[in-house]
Amino acid sequence: MKDILYIVVPCYNEEEVLLETSKRLEEKLNQLIRMDMISLESRIVFVNDGSKDSTWDMIESLHDSNPLISGINLSKNRGHQNALLAGLLTSKEHADLVISMDADLQDDINAVDEMIEKYYQGCDIVYGVRSAREKDTMFKRFTAQSFYKVMNMLGAKVVYNHADYRLMSKKALEGLENFKEVNLFLRGLVPMLGFKTDIVTYERSERFAGESKYPLKKMFALAFEGITSLSTVPIKMITRLGIGIFFISILMLIYSVGQYFRGETVVGWSSLIVSIWAIGGLILFSIGIIGEYIGKVYLETKNRPRFIIDSFINTTQPKEQTEQDQTRQRV
Repeated sequence: MKDILYIVVPCYNEEEVLLETSKRLEEKLNQLIRMDMISLESRIVFVNDGSKDSTWDMIESLHDSNPLISGINLSKNRGHQNALLAGLLTSKEHADLVISMDADLQDDINAVDEMIEKYYQGCDIVYGVRSAREKDTMFKRFTAQSFYKVMNMLGAKVVYNHADYRLMSKKALEGLENFKEVNLFLRGLVPMLGFKTDIVTYERSERFAGESKYPLKKMFALAFEGITSLSTVPIKMITRLGIGIFFISILMLIYSVGQYFRGETVVGWSSLIVSIWAIGGLILFSIGIIGEYIGKVYLETKNRPRFIIDSFINTTQPKEQTEQDQTRQRV
C-alpha cells in the first residue's frame, strides 16, 4: 500500500482562484493515484485563514461534492505562516507525507511528481526552488533576490529562491512540531531540522487571478520577522557599531586637542548639531532593534496558541475499503 499524501494550501480571500486551484490539484491527485504513487486516502487540504470573502463557503461546497477535498477553518486570521503550520500539523495526524503550496497557482503543480520520487528515495524534506524569475518585473526580481541575500547575511539561513513550496515527511513534521515559538518563520525553521533533503527546480508562473498576498510592505515585514526570530546578528551589529563610534570619538578628541595647541580651534555649530543628530538617531535605532527582541521574548513567555481551529472537514475511507478500491483499480 502506497503512502498517504496531503497537499496543504493556505487561503486568505482566494475566492477568485479557488475553483481553478481545486480543479488542477484534483486532477494531479487523481493522476498520482492512477500511477500508484500515493494512496487513495490522499487529500487536498485548504486552510481558511479568516477570509473575509466566500472562501470558506466554497471550501465546504467543494468538500461536499468531492471527498478528496478537505478543509480547515481557523477561528480568525492568524497570518500565512500560522495558517500553513495549522495545515501541516493537522495533516500530520492523517498523512505520511505533506506538500505545502500557495493557492495562486504560481507554483508548478507538476513538480509534485519529482518531489514524491525523491521522498521514496529517502528524502524527508524536498524544497521547491524557482529556476528563474524572467516573468517578474525588474523591481520584483531585485527585491526578491535582495530578500534572500540579506536574510542569509544577517543570520537567517534560508534556501535561495524557495518560498513555502515543499514536501515534508511525517518524521520531519514531528520534528517541526517541537519548535514552539510564536514568532513563526517556517522558511528558516525547516532548514534547521536537518534530515535528508533535496531540491526540485521549477519555473514559476504568473498568478492565475486575484492580488498577491505578499506586496512589498509584507515582504519587508516577513524579512524582519525572520531575521529577529532566527538570528542575533542585528544585536551584534549594534555592539560593533557602538565600539566603532567610540573609537571615532577618541580620534576626534585627539584631533581637537591637536587643533587647540596649534591655535586653530574654531567653534563649529553645524558639525556639533550634525553629530548630535547622528548619534541620537543611532541610539534610537539601536534601542528600537533591542526593543523588537524584548517584545518577541514577551510574546514567547505568554505561550499563546499560534492558531485555533474552528472546524476540520475531512472524509477518510476505512483501510479495508481503500485496499479493495486499489485492487479493483489495478485490475
